Amino acid sequence: MAMSENQDLDLGGVGVESKKGSIRSISSLPGIGEHRAEVLYNAGFRTVDDVIKASVDELQDLGIPNEIATSLGRRSLGEKELSDLLVGYRLPQNLRVLLIEKIRNIEISEMELKRAIDELLALYKQITVDPNEPVGTVAAQSMGEPGTQMTMRTFHYAGVAETSVTLGLPRLIEIMDARTEPSTPLMTIYLKEGYDQNLEFAKKLAIEISTTKLLDLCEMRVDLEGKSMILEVDERALESRRVTGEELVDKLSSQKNCEVNDMGETIVISPIEKNYRQLQKLFFSIKDMRVKGTPEIKRAIVRRERGEYVIITEGSNLAPVLELEGVDASRSTTNDIYEIPKVLGIEATRNAIIRETVSTLEEQHLDVDVRHVMLIADLMTKDGGLKAIGRHGISGEKASLLARAAFEITVNHLLDGAMRGEVDHLDGVVENIITGQPIAVGTGKVSLTMKWSD
Repeated sequence: MAMSENQDLDLGGVGVESKKGSIRSISSLPGIGEHRAEVLYNAGFRTVDDVIKASVDELQDLGIPNEIATSLGRRSLGEKELSDLLVGYRLPQNLRVLLIEKIRNIEISEMELKRAIDELLALYKQITVDPNEPVGTVAAQSMGEPGTQMTMRTFHYAGVAETSVTLGLPRLIEIMDARTEPSTPLMTIYLKEGYDQNLEFAKKLAIEISTTKLLDLCEMRVDLEGKSMILEVDERALESRRVTGEELVDKLSSQKNCEVNDMGETIVISPIEKNYRQLQKLFFSIKDMRVKGTPEIKRAIVRRERGEYVIITEGSNLAPVLELEGVDASRSTTNDIYEIPKVLGIEATRNAIIRETVSTLEEQHLDVDVRHVMLIADLMTKDGGLKAIGRHGISGEKASLLARAAFEITVNHLLDGAMRGEVDHLDGVVENIITGQPIAVGTGKVSLTMKWSD
């Protein structure tokens, strides 16, 4: 507590004035008044901050009514009560949720909460976009400049030399170009609660979704004299890949125009028409045959991340994997941006672009405001489909002929525009720079006139 009554009086006239000033200040609090302010002062509360930092019980013990004490004193505020108190404040939903998450179940007074909200609103207003700000140009600069500092490398997963993922500038280019096939497609498969701590289940699932080819299970040699192929089965490979001999024979029997003879450790497969041409066709049809697993997924490894088992795959095929037992479809992801709209929709694609771009930048320790990335993601998905940033996408579809010509293949754009009789209304940034006119952003968007008076 602050100094005692006697210590205040020892200061002479200044102490008396200090007491009066403190009581006057405390009495300005809702429902306190001068009498209650004096009681609080005599109890050791010298400032408004002292009062609002006190607990509800302390204030009630001094005779402050329950309703006033609840309003002024510190107490633990639940989620619903915080939500009710935030009604009327113009805060974005994500900031509202974050504020509730940080403050709930913490001892705080309503006045302290209002101060925190006022400070948050002031900070929020500082980072809002000014009217007519060229957000597109700012976003392009904010992404382009850090891009010049990015490395060009890949990340290799520990223990698996063949499994890697493209990072740095090549990965950023892949995202912005909306490549139909990323250079290193990869999926991160999360497991549902109850499965995520089961290592055996995770390993079994990883084997189930990994592609198992015929040559992973046996050695193949061609018998030219007998016009057949002899497969020497590896029992250990069958066991590790969880494939039975019957499954292998059934898969081989599904091939057209061939005969399969199971001889235990060897399997003989031959064309029905005994000639070299048919033998060659059969050889190429079964050489890369997939016996088991999910198409497009070459291999899968199990890793322990943040207290749970996660499956990382080389290759991506999201739709069938999400249907498997134990897979958490709400968290499992792929880095193949082009695959997501087909499976999860365009909103999920927008979120994936943001997530992949931000993680690529953060991996290089580059700090770019997420709002720039959000603007680019919005632009790439605004028409309900996925568009690249480039002449085959957004830049090539600009309404301005001069803006299109300034980006790439200038002569072609000008010739095509001239043949079609296109008219450029000079509404954007690029075309006004080309023609030497003021740009219609910022102060260039506003025209001032003055009315002369006599």
